[in-house]
Amino acid sequence: MQLDGKIALVTGGGTGVGQAIAKSFAQAGAQVVITGRRQDKLEQTCAAIQAAKPVRYFVADVADRTQVASLIAWINEEFGALDIVVNNAAISRDGFVMLTSPATWDEVVAVNLRGPFLCARAALRPMIRRRWGRIVNIVSPAALLGQEGAAAYAATKGGLLSFTRSLAREVGRYGITVNALCPGLVETRLIADMPAAVRERHLQTIPLGRFGAPDEIAHAVRFLASPAASYVSGALLAVDGGLTMT
Repeated sequence: MQLDGKIALVTGGGTGVGQAIAKSFAQAGAQVVITGRRQDKLEQTCAAIQAAKPVRYFVADVADRTQVASLIAWINEEFGALDIVVNNAAISRDGFVMLTSPATWDEVVAVNLRGPFLCARAALRPMIRRRWGRIVNIVSPAALLGQEGAAAYAATKGGLLSFTRSLAREVGRYGITVNALCPGLVETRLIADMPAAVRERHLQTIPLGRFGAPDEIAHAVRFLASPAASYVSGALLAVDGGLTMT
């Protein structure tokens, strides 16, 4: 699952799962660019990852068309056209539907659904010319199960799954694969801050009886981005300890 010579973009790459994906890609030989809205987190991630090629960062809001255009133009100028895009950036604004304002709903949709659309769209034309590309969209169990108190988040992740499959049908003829990866509950800061009783309740829903590690998610994303997954497209790969199996 080596990625030598590939240029990869990981959105939301400054923390958690995004950081682990960037590290795995860099260790596999890719030139990795991470993006996000917090420069301090991006700088810390770049400094922490040791690889043959240093990870670079670009501060951008993926929901902003102009900023995404600037990001892709910078990557093209510095490194050449993208080979791999991982749409990982996401936000959640918890609240019951009756208490969710239209502005809050629009904010979640902008980052979680418009962002992946903008990044994929900006990267596609060179991929089509070169007849090779990998797009991996990070979804959530909420896309399949729904999530009480987070309908906006669940709706965007469900929409991202449909976007994944639609785009896979559009670009498969050009040698581009588009897949979705569904991580379960992962040991990140969110889990660390969770009350013990809530942790235990979540653990009881996972057949493997534990939370995932960021590296376990990252290695699965790396598989989907690699030549080893050349005949995988339009798929949903659940890496969730069995949480969403039916």
